[in-house]
Amino acid sequence: GRPAAMEAREPLRDVRGALRAVLARLREGEPGEGREPFELPRFWDALGQTFLVTSQEATKLSLAFSRPPLPSAEDCRKLCEDVQNAILAVATVYYWLPKGQGTTLRKMVRDATTEVVEGMIQLTDTILNAPVESLSQEQLISTGGVWEACEQVSNLPRDNQAAVVSALAACLGVVKDAVEEMEHALVEGQDPYGDIMEDEELGFRGNRDTYWSEADRQLLSSCMGLMKASKACLKKVLAAVKAHGKAESPEQIAQLDDLADIANEISPSVDELALSMYPPVNPLAVRLNAAKLASVLKKVLEIAKTSHVCPPSEEGWVQFLTGAVDHNMNKVKNFTQGQL
Repeated sequence: GRPAAMEAREPLRDVRGALRAVLARLREGEPGEGREPFELPRFWDALGQTFLVTSQEATKLSLAFSRPPLPSAEDCRKLCEDVQNAILAVATVYYWLPKGQGTTLRKMVRDATTEVVEGMIQLTDTILNAPVESLSQEQLISTGGVWEACEQVSNLPRDNQAAVVSALAACLGVVKDAVEEMEHALVEGQDPYGDIMEDEELGFRGNRDTYWSEADRQLLSSCMGLMKASKACLKKVLAAVKAHGKAESPEQIAQLDDLADIANEISPSVDELALSMYPPVNPLAVRLNAAKLASVLKKVLEIAKTSHVCPPSEEGWVQFLTGAVDHNMNKVKNFTQGQL
């Protein structure tokens, strides 16, 4: 009983080591420029195929270890070799995708590829750690995890325009939530202790830490203006990329990547500003965070304006939002002038 079981697991340990090496390379390594000539449709067919094969190999491996008798050492070696080849094929096809197709697209494909490899490592781990000859709950979950990771390939954006649309939509979702949360806090915060009777001895009214003064509120309304401008910026840029974005020339692809990169800075900057808006308010911190957000927004608008996604028909909102950012930032400066 025992020795055979041990022997059957040896190849599993080897394959796990090999998969970890693939994962490390995927995480750090930037592949070369891919094979020429590169054709996107062929790439997607090949990637879809390798993900499908990987899913099937995960099923075979899991079934082999789901009930007695365990596979012979020979069968196990064969199973492991097939798993390893399937994962190597996934990585190889990913490496075909040249940087020139867009860094936003590349990152999304890399994340999907990494998840498949991680899933397979998790499955081999589970089998190695499970009691011999019984199908554990963990093994079922790990197998399902590989299937799900492999199915992700069908949801991936097919070119850099679609990738940037999806990246911008994700940013917009996060910023929308932050704006709503802040609006809610400001309404609630009109009197955070409104439901408690006024009590001189408790001194709620004197506690700067728990509510906003009138001066705070003036400053914060301009900050809200900047946060709303962030949301409007992302909305408009997203619409422009959907309407006019192309991923045909290297220049178009690079412009889309620049937009996605700078748009990624909006949400962290909105969060920083929002955090500094809670009482007790330090006006200097608010001003610094507002300035940081304003400069990110100006950069987004500048990059959009000079790119192919902004034909003359889009110039109106670019100008309007640039004005809105300046206007709110100037108000923040005026309100904090005395603090400097």
